[in-house]
Amino acid sequence: MQTVFWILIFLGTFLIMEFNAWFTHKYIMHGFLWSLHRDHHHKDHDSWFERNDAFFIFYAIVSMTCFYLWNYENIWYCLPIGIGIMTYGAAYFIVHDIFIHQRFKMFRNANNWYAKGVRRAHKIHHKHLGKDEGECFGMLIVPFKYFKK
Repeated sequence: MQTVFWILIFLGTFLIMEFNAWFTHKYIMHGFLWSLHRDHHHKDHDSWFERNDAFFIFYAIVSMTCFYLWNYENIWYCLPIGIGIMTYGAAYFIVHDIFIHQRFKMFRNANNWYAKGVRRAHKIHHKHLGKDEGECFGMLIVPFKYFKK
C-alpha cells in the first residue's frame, strides 16, 4: 500500500510543481525578483549563465532537503516529494532551456502540434521585454489557443 501512496505523492508533487512554476513566474519572477529574471527576457550579458538560473538553484535545494529528510530523518514521503521536484526540474530544463531556448543545440527539428504550440506560447510571452506584460503559464499546461494546426 505504501507503494501506491509513494506513486501518488510523486505524481501529485510533479503536478503541483506545474502550478508552482506558473505562480513563481507570474508573481515572483515578474514581481519582486524581476531583477534576477530580467536577463532571461532581455539578454544584457555574454555569459551562457543567466541570473535567472538562481531559481533552479532554489528548487534544487528544496529537492535535496527532501532527500536529506528521507535519508537521515527517515521521513519516507520526502523521497517521492524530492524525486517529484527533481523530475519536474529536469522536464522543465529539457522543455524550456533545451527545446525552446536552445541553450544546447538539440530538438531543433521537433515539429508536432504540441511542440509548435509550446514554442508559439513562449514566443508570445517573450515578445514583451518588460516586467508587467506577457502572459505567464507553466511548462506543460499551455492555453489551447496556441495549439493551431
